[in-house]
Amino acid sequence: MSSSSPKNYVLRIVKEEWCKQVFSTKRYFPGVPRRWNPGDMIFLVHKVGKTDSLIGYGIIGEFVEKEALPENERRVCEEMGWRGAIVFDELYRINPPVPVKDTVLSAVEAKGKYLHGYPLTDEQAESILRIVKAKASLKETG
Repeated sequence: MSSSSPKNYVLRIVKEEWCKQVFSTKRYFPGVPRRWNPGDMIFLVHKVGKTDSLIGYGIIGEFVEKEALPENERRVCEEMGWRGAIVFDELYRINPPVPVKDTVLSAVEAKGKYLHGYPLTDEQAESILRIVKAKASLKETG
């Protein structure tokens, strides 16, 4: 565990097939340049209908640099511009999804694709968790 306190981020998943992959493998391949540390919390956003919605969140267990990935995954990372794999210790699916506009994220300047990689304060993360837990049921995946 790093000496700095854990950070919180929003990551956006563009394709439905990638949503399924993230929840089935408990891995996310980010292209966003960040220092991904164990203990960091990631909120996953995906467009549901016409609305960006929170579909899950998880706690990072480790980040595997693309050079350390198996050849097939490393090749895909290079083709897609991804930096490696976030491996989740815990990953929760939010059901039903919670619209971003119903959370503190509605007040941030970043919208749509600009939410991808957006850093959150601990207060924002706690606020989102309170809303998610009030509005949805959570199911740990894997």
